[in-house]
Amino acid sequence: MMSDEEREEKELDLTSPEVVTKYKSAAEIANKALQLVISECKPKAKIVDVCEKGDSFIREQTGNVYKNAKKKIERGVAFPTCISVNNTVCHFSPLSSDATVLEEGDIVKIDLGCHIDGFIAVVAHTHVLQEGPVTGRAADVIAAANTAAEVALRLVRPGKKNKDVTEAIQKVAASYDCKIVEGVLSHQLKQFVIDGNKVVLSVANPETRVDEAEFEENEVYSIDIVTSTGEGKPKLLDEKQTTIYKRAVDRNYHLKMKASRFIFSEITQKFPIMPFSARALEEKRARLGLVECVNHDLLQPYPVLHEKPGDYVAHIKFTVLLMPNGSDRVTSHPLQDLQPTKTIEDPEIKAWLALGTKTKKKGGGKKKKGKKGDKTEDPKDADEPMDATVNGGASQE
Repeated sequence: MMSDEEREEKELDLTSPEVVTKYKSAAEIANKALQLVISECKPKAKIVDVCEKGDSFIREQTGNVYKNAKKKIERGVAFPTCISVNNTVCHFSPLSSDATVLEEGDIVKIDLGCHIDGFIAVVAHTHVLQEGPVTGRAADVIAAANTAAEVALRLVRPGKKNKDVTEAIQKVAASYDCKIVEGVLSHQLKQFVIDGNKVVLSVANPETRVDEAEFEENEVYSIDIVTSTGEGKPKLLDEKQTTIYKRAVDRNYHLKMKASRFIFSEITQKFPIMPFSARALEEKRARLGLVECVNHDLLQPYPVLHEKPGDYVAHIKFTVLLMPNGSDRVTSHPLQDLQPTKTIEDPEIKAWLALGTKTKKKGGGKKKKGKKGDKTEDPKDADEPMDATVNGGASQE
């Protein structure tokens, strides 16, 4: 007989239909939040207002699910809405005093996450503030991120290793004459853990080593792809821009300053586990108190990083469930029409893109292939290989 603990442990992965439902409900809210944020991204919109709208939407929508559950179910923002523009790489989610606005032609990277009962769905997307098709290097960098994401989706499967994905996404980026940005990690997701131990490196280099890992059935991953027309070596320009933090659960330190103790107890109450934005704290005291918390590793900062001015950066992140019948990408958003200057010619990349995402079950006779016109299923769920010729690898949904 299994002990209660073992049963509890076992049921918290994708073998439990309830867990799958929670992931998918979180994903549905994340996708809708992303859609809302994109619709709010207009020239002259204040970035902080748009970030707030994304976060409020997630709080409101998650508040509507599992309202009558017998035990209280934690739910809400798993990663605050970030809107990073042009050569800003990530994590820009400013304080309410910040007056930065969006402008026509901006390349906007939106990043957010939602959780229900600690089951996390994250998504990031790149959108250009313009009418009509995106062309030139902007199209290249977005197509590079998107095609790399499509290849990663097909290589994050049981039996494959994390380094297979690292090598493949770099090859894709290079074919668009772009770079995969260094220092970005794709993580395994677990209940209440947004940065699990199994990781995929964006770029392998001597400074960042990770353990070799093999993907397994019933795991969940957030696959995080950031591409750049520049060198792909982002810099921290100003620590004051950092507003997103996550409590380091295993660290203890007796804070000296009253402001630090005040803010840390607020964080412990409101955001014990998930990343949060300093906007959600008592702002005056936060600025003061956060410094000591970060200096003593009680909080892990998510710094705002930048490529050089003039470089274009694109970001695509999705959540994938490695189900027994294949990979289920639960977060995404259709791209604008892209007209990149490059097309994928590399046979190896074409072969990766031609892989299906559903695994064929063994046994049984051959399935009869229906004629093209018979398709009634949702094309997103169908085992469709990705057409590498469409838009130089931008998926058409």
